[in-house]
Amino acid sequence: MSRDYGQYCGLARALDVVGDRWNLLIVRQLLVAPARYRELRDGLPGIATNLLTDRLRDLETAGVLERRLSAEGNATSYALTDWGAQLREPIEGLIRWSTPLMIRGAQGDEFRTEWLLLALPALFTGRKPARSVTVGIAVDAEMIQLRTTRSGVEVSLPDGREFDAVLRADPSITLGLATGLLTLDDVAAQIDIDGDRAAVHAVFSQ
Repeated sequence: MSRDYGQYCGLARALDVVGDRWNLLIVRQLLVAPARYRELRDGLPGIATNLLTDRLRDLETAGVLERRLSAEGNATSYALTDWGAQLREPIEGLIRWSTPLMIRGAQGDEFRTEWLLLALPALFTGRKPARSVTVGIAVDAEMIQLRTTRSGVEVSLPDGREFDAVLRADPSITLGLATGLLTLDDVAAQIDIDGDRAAVHAVFSQ
């Protein structure tokens, strides 16, 4: 049975490549960083190992990702090709589009702090903070770094910079603040801020 839509349409042809279940979530993981098979499996809770193997093979055949040997030559990792990395923009668009679906919280769904490395840049698109600050976001005992610059808000793992402040909050609150649907005043009783509160306001102000 043919797996393609058989339509000469850009959307249909894109979905021929990435429309299968799990494909875009595999791309999500690789947009965060290249990963070994085990790391991908750990970052995709619920996927069967044989299905992950099939999806990786399909995406490699399509030219979305490639296998690379480590510097030592004893381990293989998966990374997006330049063409595959261009999926960042449409995926960030889908993340912004999903905002109404995220309001209700996790409701028992799996969550990994690393997913914020893709979600937060998408939600901060267009922000022009008034001052330069570095803020840590502590979620589930892990830390994400937010650094404001003239061009916007940079999101990364901690790189050793000193934080002006650290915000501790549940994932749903962090996402709500990033979308602008919540303000720090709205959730004052549900968050904890260590350090310069004005620095946190500088990150999350519209």
